[in-house]
Amino acid sequence: MTDPTITDADAPRPLRNAREPEGGAGRLLSAVFGDLRAVDGALYAAVAATPTPTLDRTLRHLSHAADHSKISFGIAAVLALSGKRPRRAALAGVGAIAVASASANLLGKRLVRRARPDREAARVTVDRHVKMPTSASFPSGHTASAVAFATAVGVVLPPAAVPLGALASAVGYSRVHTGVHYPGDVAAGAVLGIASAAAALAAAAATPSAKTQALLTAARSWPRISIGGLVRG
Repeated sequence: MTDPTITDADAPRPLRNAREPEGGAGRLLSAVFGDLRAVDGALYAAVAATPTPTLDRTLRHLSHAADHSKISFGIAAVLALSGKRPRRAALAGVGAIAVASASANLLGKRLVRRARPDREAARVTVDRHVKMPTSASFPSGHTASAVAFATAVGVVLPPAAVPLGALASAVGYSRVHTGVHYPGDVAAGAVLGIASAAAALAAAAATPSAKTQALLTAARSWPRISIGGLVRG
């Protein structure tokens, strides 16, 4: 009697790799990010290809004016001279800018290191050009600072929320319009700006005011003064 023939169907199959689901999830995540980058690039190209001669110069000037948060600091200076509450709003806004700028430039850009868009390949018209920064593209520091300032000031001074929010949105779009950022960089900068404003406001709320600190100091010293007075009397 001959041994039974083992066919391919009957042959023992190797056990599946236990890490396969993780690899599958990793591939899926990579594919999703690839699709998002494709959409990001397509939006950038669409903005570059849309002729807007009336807006080009205005947005170029706005983008340049937002360098180093000059617009926000100017508004903060005006608010600081306009009363107690606007002055508090200005301080909150400046604090939010500090948090956003540090987070974007010292953390975000160094961790992601995304290259800047190829403005020439996208044929962004020269009328829109501002100086191309040498730092990484992700996230947009201009947007992060502008949104952080608008959010913090808007919380302390609600009437300023809408105009400052509109200004921050315009600053963010101007960075795409001038060709120095992808839309995804601006979206990430906006999220970072909101988070930075929340952190700055929370820190300000946790820090007692000068008046409160003086009262607390007096309250702590009161028992010693009273006891000392009783002993001396």
